[in-house]
Amino acid sequence: MKTKITIFCTIMSTALFAQVSNTGFADTTGGQRIGKVTIGGYLDSYYAFNFSKPSNANSPYFVSSNRHNEANINLAFIDLRYNTENIRARITPGFGTYVNANYTAEQGLLKNIIEASAGLRISKKKNYWLDYGVIGSPFTNESYLSKDHLVYSRTLAAENVPYYLCGAKLSMPLSSKTNLYLYALNGWQQIKNQNKRLSFASQLEYRPNNKNLVNWNTYIGDESSAANPQFKNRYFSDVYWIYDSGKKFTSTACAYLGIQEIANSRFTWWQINYSAKYNFNTKFSVAGRVEYFNDPTNIMVTNITPTEGFSTTSASLCFNAKINNNALFRLENRAFYANENAFICNKGIDTKFLNWAMANITVWF
Repeated sequence: MKTKITIFCTIMSTALFAQVSNTGFADTTGGQRIGKVTIGGYLDSYYAFNFSKPSNANSPYFVSSNRHNEANINLAFIDLRYNTENIRARITPGFGTYVNANYTAEQGLLKNIIEASAGLRISKKKNYWLDYGVIGSPFTNESYLSKDHLVYSRTLAAENVPYYLCGAKLSMPLSSKTNLYLYALNGWQQIKNQNKRLSFASQLEYRPNNKNLVNWNTYIGDESSAANPQFKNRYFSDVYWIYDSGKKFTSTACAYLGIQEIANSRFTWWQINYSAKYNFNTKFSVAGRVEYFNDPTNIMVTNITPTEGFSTTSASLCFNAKINNNALFRLENRAFYANENAFICNKGIDTKFLNWAMANITVWF
């Protein structure tokens, strides 16, 4: 009888204190622990069909799952972690079409580093950590791990902020509901510092209860480089909210604003998106997303057509099948409508419309 009571209390405690997961983080793959080392892996495979049929088979404006009409690997990696009471380290080498598209500015084997960092616990009494190296980005509610997102494809919001950062990260839990993270960085998604100046970012994560999470990020840094010598300071802030009922319904929303100084002028870009998922049962669910992305002076997005400015609305519908606790099968259709002729149809004519369909299998261990 005592054993049954203990088991019941454990289950109830877990249910009461389970918290909504922050999908902006990229550390949810788990793994097999062997002593002080944890070994894990991740494989995101896909087939995508872009109805504009791009001639080079690269879907424009995206680094995630961007190859047209071929079965391919978006991202595959091995995740090695070492943890003691006061020291931790993570090495995550990877490859895939996401890496090919997103790491073009990096050199040599740096192109294949998803994350690589070492950390020290800097307080005996509090869980304060200082990590340094290539680390995951806190910006927006989507990371490079598609399995954590309600819809398979990434928003234009996530595709136009850093997926990875290089520098130092200070983690400080302020209370049972609030965590603060401070960053000193080489710059906006760059392992090699392009101008030898440091950039800075912050992240404030707040959990008012077990079903809601609110996250606020900021960034400031000098973005001048050999490629963009006229660029000066970049200012960026995003906020996102995640709701998980723990049963049928999950939703998330994100909004951000960026400001880029160029010479003596300032230019802005911004976006807003909302996603929701409904679970039919423990295996099957359907999710949808709407978003609007506005970059009127092409600070972040370079058009593939002569049109200036990039202002686009998109809507997605995604079917999810949970194969088991470590595998997902997904089907998604995504439609775009731009204010300008930002796309090219399969007849080579500039157009405002684009349709994109994807099938995906993701496995992690």
